[in-house]
Amino acid sequence: MARTAVVLFNLGGPSDPDAVEPFLFNLFSDPAIIALPNPMRWLIARLVSRRRAPIAREIYAQIGGKSPLLDETRNQAQALDAALGPDFKTIIAMRYWHPLTAEAVAEVKASGAEQIVLLPLYPQYSTTTSASSARAWATEAKSAGLRIPTASVCCYPDQPGLIAALADGVRAGLAEAGPASRVLFSAHGLPKRVVDKGDPYPQQVERTAAAVVAALGGQIDSVVCYQSRVGPLEWIGPSTEDELARAGRDGVPVVVVPIAFVSEHSETLVELDIEYRHRARELGVPGYVRVPAVGCHPAFIAGLADVVRTAVMEGVSS
Repeated sequence: MARTAVVLFNLGGPSDPDAVEPFLFNLFSDPAIIALPNPMRWLIARLVSRRRAPIAREIYAQIGGKSPLLDETRNQAQALDAALGPDFKTIIAMRYWHPLTAEAVAEVKASGAEQIVLLPLYPQYSTTTSASSARAWATEAKSAGLRIPTASVCCYPDQPGLIAALADGVRAGLAEAGPASRVLFSAHGLPKRVVDKGDPYPQQVERTAAAVVAALGGQIDSVVCYQSRVGPLEWIGPSTEDELARAGRDGVPVVVVPIAFVSEHSETLVELDIEYRHRARELGVPGYVRVPAVGCHPAFIAGLADVVRTAVMEGVSS
């Protein structure tokens, strides 16, 4: 029996075309995403998920009809278990699709674990990701009567293993695209009003990028930018597309780095690999190289293991 359950928080993604609309409904009915009271939030989530489902199905059709995120996260969980040893058992808690938080709570309860470490697969903290998963965990754990001492990892934007894995990717990308290339550290965007309320996400993304640049010796042309904007709200910038346009005007190749995504999913495999690659060609960018997400890079997994061990050493609270 594993003594410590490590709960990996991640977004989740549809398992087949029929799951796309309910996945989107779960996403948009989260108050961290649409900050309105019910029943207004429920009604908007229902409307938006129905309207967006056909577009989303087309996106997922380009990568096999489903999200690869669960398979990716399972691989990371297995690698983390191997790094931590037999006293630990990693359990996945997806926020918006199976295995959902309630399922993970039930698995932890049945495991007989003596303590829990909650570990988000979001290196940078945001109220829309890590905090949302933590709230869902607290609600479901209370409902299930799960009373086990628990430590929560907030974030790890400049954890050495993460930075080493990202730096390896950038180094390989620059070797392919050429040393005169511009590195675009592309992160998922947020509405500006979320950041104006104090969300630390963009500052932590900047910390990650700065640490990677420092690890590479500091002599690279780079910029942090943001992708995946949806809806009419003003989002933080600069946008990844705007930076592609600037690279086109400057005549420099780009190395695109998913700086906040640690697993491959639709935002990397479709948005970065297909849509932005095509857009870069239209904008006259002379070269486009996309660095893989860190995934199961040994340095990243070792870094996660260090984060978990530190959480255990510092103690857990009931």
